[in-house]
Amino acid sequence: MPEQTSGRVALGAGGTVPAIEHCDTTAKWFMISSVSYFFIVGIIALTIAAKFCWPSLLGSVQYLTYGRLRPLHVNGMLFGWLLPADMALTFFIVPRLCAVKLYSEKLGVATAVLWNIIVLGAVVTLPLGMNQGLEYAELPMGLDILVVIAWLMFSYNIFATIFARKYEAMYVSLWYIMGTLVWTAFVYLTGNFAVLFATGTNQANLNWMYVHNAVGLIFTPVGLAIAYYYIPKSSNTPIYSHRLSMIGFWALAFVYVWTGAHHMIHGPISQWLQTISIAFSVMLLIPVWAAVYNFFATMKGQWHQLRESVPLKFLMSGVVFYLLTCFQGPMHSLRSVNAIVSKTDWIPGHAHMALLGAFSFFAIAGIYFTLPRLFQRKLFSEVLANWSYWFLMIGGLGFFVTLWLGGFWQGWQWNNPAIPFIDTVKALQPIWLVRFFSGVLMFAGIVSFVYNVMATILGQARDEAQTV
Repeated sequence: MPEQTSGRVALGAGGTVPAIEHCDTTAKWFMISSVSYFFIVGIIALTIAAKFCWPSLLGSVQYLTYGRLRPLHVNGMLFGWLLPADMALTFFIVPRLCAVKLYSEKLGVATAVLWNIIVLGAVVTLPLGMNQGLEYAELPMGLDILVVIAWLMFSYNIFATIFARKYEAMYVSLWYIMGTLVWTAFVYLTGNFAVLFATGTNQANLNWMYVHNAVGLIFTPVGLAIAYYYIPKSSNTPIYSHRLSMIGFWALAFVYVWTGAHHMIHGPISQWLQTISIAFSVMLLIPVWAAVYNFFATMKGQWHQLRESVPLKFLMSGVVFYLLTCFQGPMHSLRSVNAIVSKTDWIPGHAHMALLGAFSFFAIAGIYFTLPRLFQRKLFSEVLANWSYWFLMIGGLGFFVTLWLGGFWQGWQWNNPAIPFIDTVKALQPIWLVRFFSGVLMFAGIVSFVYNVMATILGQARDEAQTV
């Protein structure tokens, strides 16, 4: 007989839990809306890239100036595409890891409706110039309050599902998801509310704490939760080490929150605070290597599956991008490197590799794996899925590498007082041209992905479905 604890089955004890018929309405709503916003915001991203090459483009339309479009692009990608996609996959993953139904589909659907109201509100307010002027925290106060309400609804639903679980032990993805729920609340409240009660350097420090931890304590833990679930699922191989996964989780919990000030090195903040941020940035290598080694060890002897599995292609490419991103971060936190690359195009190259190259790849992989199971349809086209991967991979590499090299070159020029600033701008024009055409390839990948998803959803029943 399996071990029992308060009616829960101990994982690995040989017990069985009755099959659950999941509704998944909430997951479907979040998935459809996130994919739709991915396409829309992709158009905005391409327009911004074009403006770097042709500055007068749409310049006579005040709502389409760079200053209006850039926050719309940032918030659209973060809160229109990536976070709702992660929430959709969370609503799919958690009930299955707990062997129970979602606590409340009605609450989940209400959360999805409210989240769409928030995103559509941003689409209206940000082009109108209703902007709080803080990086990643541009949304007007009214929308910020709605975000907090929506996150409380989401968190309550997920925690209630976990508390009702049938399994005694919790797989690592549940730990990362619970961490995301708690850390997001802390990070968002700090970056969008507490920051308003500070001024000057203190406000800047709080803002950069929010910006850096938006990546590190919101998108990183939920991204790793997705990777820890879908890599074993896609490869049909158990995770290499649960103990190593927990080392990575707790290391991330204790290390990441202190790293935001490395964006202000050589700025008007205390030397001791700069040094602490550098030390903790370097210590980020611990949770990163723990996760990456675990993923690679899981795939030992299974690499041949990448030839046929599009989700695995995205997942393992995302792992490589995650490793590169989290090697770059500690390195450019060092004072000597920071003096060159800080505030240059290196930084957007680095940020895009994290949010597009790593965590969006994880989300896309999760959607490709989940979609046929969620809607009981065969994937519309495996060929189109492969094309979406190669478009995003080649375009992404062109984008990232070009901005790294261009940013380093830009920083060297800025450190030479003999070079006029306008000349450093002109020197970047070829870099921005490559960036634009790389963006065209990435947008082609987004279009391929979105079309494939929507064609699958609108396709025939599973037993009659056709693939290209």
